[in-house]
Amino acid sequence: MQQKIDGLLVPKLRFPEFRDAGGWQMKKLIEICERISQGGTPDTSNPNYWNGSIEWLTPAEMGKKETRFIQATVRKITKTGLKNCSSDLLPINSVIISTRAPIGHLAINKSEMAINQGCKGLVPKESTSYDFLYHSLLKFKASLTDLGAGNTFKELTGNSLKNFEIPFPNLLEQKKIADCLSSTSDRITAETQKLDTLKAHKKGLMQQLFPAEGETLPKLRFPDFLNSGEWKEQRIEDLSRRGSGHTPNKNHPNYYNCGIKWVSLADSNKLDNGYIFETKSEISKEGLENSSAILHPPGTVIVSRDAGVGKSAVLHSEMAVSQHFIVWRCDDSKLSNWFLYYLLQVLKPTLEAIATGSTIKTIGLPYFKKISIAIPSITEQQKIADSLYALDELITTQTKRIDILKTHKKGLMQQLFPALDEVKG
Repeated sequence: MQQKIDGLLVPKLRFPEFRDAGGWQMKKLIEICERISQGGTPDTSNPNYWNGSIEWLTPAEMGKKETRFIQATVRKITKTGLKNCSSDLLPINSVIISTRAPIGHLAINKSEMAINQGCKGLVPKESTSYDFLYHSLLKFKASLTDLGAGNTFKELTGNSLKNFEIPFPNLLEQKKIADCLSSTSDRITAETQKLDTLKAHKKGLMQQLFPAEGETLPKLRFPDFLNSGEWKEQRIEDLSRRGSGHTPNKNHPNYYNCGIKWVSLADSNKLDNGYIFETKSEISKEGLENSSAILHPPGTVIVSRDAGVGKSAVLHSEMAVSQHFIVWRCDDSKLSNWFLYYLLQVLKPTLEAIATGSTIKTIGLPYFKKISIAIPSITEQQKIADSLYALDELITTQTKRIDILKTHKKGLMQQLFPALDEVKG
């Protein structure tokens, strides 16, 4: 439990030098900022307002970058453009927050910057650490988002932002907390860059290990297979046993929630990650027997032919699938299941392009009956699959490392800041 000092709450975790520093005060953002600036957009039809030297930030760009610091922006405006819109020029180390579409993206500008009308700029006072302010708003983001109002889309008004209160210690303690959290954030950023590098390496490697469309030789080949000749075009149908699935009647609750893993479109976010281990829904033996669904063994390769067209995975355990998937049980003497999985990853843009439909894009069954692929010997297939699988293991390990760091940071923030509900209670 948090304790109160002089009627004010203090965090659960406090650095030793501040344990006798008294409680934190609740302060409005307008009290700890020199100003809270609005944004604006110069007239897009006037070329004299654009392609200048002044950085101009939008909520969409903040969401894509997902980084603490922003140095440069995609679009820039001119001095004339700045004068003819409602945006201020924010000084370095202002805290920028998106106030619409959606609310709560945060960044610190490391160069002077103008902002779109979907943002607000918080210019800290000398007694306010910009990094502490950033992390405070990140910690209390949910409370800020709850203040959004509007029918078509939620927006955080200037007055709501100005009057938003956060627990606030003295400057020295602010900086100590900010340094602690920033070092963790920097570690997460560094590890994320390593992850991005691994993913880029894998993408480039896949493009070289598989032949380009219409060709029968890859750009890159392992030394053992340099003299093995061209890859042969063959139908997947001749190399594996094709299947699909079905959805048991949802009017029969006894057909569901009874232990048989069942891959459906609700599992799209689990695909394209190698193995699929778990499914959102399960069906019963009775549901399986009273539908066209069948159990597919571990190692079966699946690909979505509807919403999320082209997403693929390998079954880690015995599972059934819905009718939205095509499955292949590979003949191990002819086709490696992991080679097929990685090939489907390469073919994903092609599958997405041929899908048709106005409401939901789909690929008809006839396409999968006749689809053919260029393949090498089973030995070379396995070598390619093993190299890519090893990269995926590195990517998985790196992803877990980042998740652990994020969990650690979240735990730190929960302890280094008093909870708003407890402060107000």
